[in-house]
Formats: sequence, structure tokens, C-alpha cells
Amino acid sequence: MVRKTAGDGIRFAFGTLTALPVKVTRWDREAARGGMLCAPLAGLVVGLCAAALGAALMALGAGPLLAATATAAAPAALTRGLHLDGLADTADGLGSAKPAEDALRIMKQSDVGPFGVITLLFVLIAQVAVLFELYDASWQRGALAAVVSATTARLALTLAARDGVPPARPGGLGAAVAGTVPRGSALLAAALVTGVAAVAAAPLGTYGAVQYAAAVVAALCAAELLLRHCVRRFGGITGDVFGALAETAATTALVVLALD
Repeated sequence: MVRKTAGDGIRFAFGTLTALPVKVTRWDREAARGGMLCAPLAGLVVGLCAAALGAALMALGAGPLLAATATAAAPAALTRGLHLDGLADTADGLGSAKPAEDALRIMKQSDVGPFGVITLLFVLIAQVAVLFELYDASWQRGALAAVVSATTARLALTLAARDGVPPARPGGLGAAVAGTVPRGSALLAAALVTGVAAVAAAPLGTYGAVQYAAAVVAALCAAELLLRHCVRRFGGITGDVFGALAETAATTALVVLALD
């Protein structure tokens, strides 16, 4: 039974948070809890794929700008743009300054408004700019940043699914996962990812290890601020908010890694 539950959680994470061909076999609270706890694992796989693409391009003689662009594009491709779409929809909902019900209706519309377009533009520019800088320093720095940022992005979802965070509406991914993760388990996952990021960056020296750990912490803090704002504005979380949290965390982590 333990193996079955763990497997269901992994399938839930990969089936809902990536475009990889993984079938979700259970859609209940127990599977959702396991899935959200496994979210950083899904992020790790996405990050490794992105890093491998960027490193391969560098090895083939491509410049750091092309490698950075491909690295930023890979997570979008591996999620069918799900998180970027959620970021744009959330920006439109927040930017509308309308009551929660109207803002949620705006977020469900298929088109992207001006707030969403502007937010997507600057987020993607920031991601490519940072990755360019890191790849220009060395392919190892660019690749490691890609892995850490993608993993941290999904870790933010683990924390957002913790006890006490309500869904904004009864249907969708937000309602399926809201409040499924025990607070202690979420904090343990955060501590584990932070520690692993520091260890992975240890070859860069003490400063590098501290910087990568700080990038994870800063990313989670930025995502937490956005989460609280969305809960106040919308009454809870939605699938779109999850996408916005992931992109916010990924971008914040990268920005921290660009600082000397």
C-alpha cells in the first residue's frame, strides 16, 4: 500500500505539473498530498532537461544567449506553457482591481490582457538575461541555475498547498490540492531542497553554496508574498495562481543567482 500511494503521488505530480506522458491514476486528497510533496521532484526533472539542452548547445559551439533562451524555453515546453499562462491570467486578475468574483472570471477567459502580456514579457526577459549572464561565466553555472530555479518553482507549490490555504473556487487544480500538505511536511521539503541546493553549489565555494541556498529562500519568500496577496484578493488559490507562484519563484531564484 505504501508503494502504491507513493507511486500515485509521483504520477499526480508529473501528470499535473508537466507535459510528460504520465497518467494520473488517482484524483483524491491522498494522491494530491503525495503529488504536491513530489512537486519538487517534477521540477528537478524539468530543470535537468532544461540544463541538458543549454549545456548541449554550449558544447556544440552555440553562444550563451542561445543557450539561455533554450533553457528558459524548455520548462515552458515541458509544461505546455501552463505556468506562464497561469502567471498571465493571475496578472490580469490582480491588475483588474475588480472584486474577487469578477477577477476570477477574468482569469478564466481564454485571452490574455495587457497586464498579462506585460508581466510575461518582463519575466521572460529577466529569466533569459540571468541565464545569459550565468552561461557566459560557465556552462556549469547556467545549468545549475536552471536546475535549482525549476526545482524551487515547484517547491513553492508544495508550500502553497499546505494546511490553512483555501481554494478560491470549488473546481480545478486549486480545489484539488488546497490544504492537502501538512505544514510540517511542507517546511521539511523546503529545508531539504535548500540544503541540497547548497551542497550542489559547494564546488563554487562557500559563497556559492550560501548564494544558492539564499536563492531558494528568497524565491519562497517572494512566492509566499504573492500567495498571501492572492488569497486576500481572490479568497484562495486557483490553478492559475499556482502557475504564477511557480514563475515568480523561478525568476526570483535566478535574479538572486545573478547578484555578485
